[in-house]
Amino acid sequence: MSSSSTKYSEIVSALRENRQNEVNDLLDELIGRLRDYLQVVLNASEDDAAECAQNTFLLVHEKIMEGAIRNEEHIFSYFLRACRHEYFGMLDKRWNRKREDIEKVRDYEQHLVSPEQQIKRLQDEDRQKILEACLNRLKKEPREFIEFLMAHPDLSTRELSRRLTMTEANVRTKKSRLVSRLHACLRYKWNS
Repeated sequence: MSSSSTKYSEIVSALRENRQNEVNDLLDELIGRLRDYLQVVLNASEDDAAECAQNTFLLVHEKIMEGAIRNEEHIFSYFLRACRHEYFGMLDKRWNRKREDIEKVRDYEQHLVSPEQQIKRLQDEDRQKILEACLNRLKKEPREFIEFLMAHPDLSTRELSRRLTMTEANVRTKKSRLVSRLHACLRYKWNS
């Protein structure tokens, strides 16, 4: 490993002194070793390894040119650490994108209505239209009575009789007759 460290330490001075041929030769070998490291040690795909190795070189090159690399003899270790961080950063970004995509899909799916629910809603809308048409066929007083019942479904017969100033028997009879008429009208219009 010390021969590799010594060998790659030359890349620092070659980059600083702009010795392009030497840089290219060392770079080809270094990028290959970084790709191998990622694939063998971290199980990276060939494409991910190539991308990470290239990105790592660009990052380290910038540090070299800024003079931030102090220990040239450990440059290969620095490349390996930077490469590992680059790869894990890539995986993290990819995972966050997938998670965001999954969350978007879940959010979208929550707003979807199942086909069964869609049909039920359409039927409910159709029933509402038919009910409205049947209600409109009633005279004013019976229509107002049934609309009051529909607006207050939780009221007891006793409470209804008190509010409508009718006997409980009259409330039950009137309600039963009107509901039967509406039911017959709904059934007739629904089936036609």
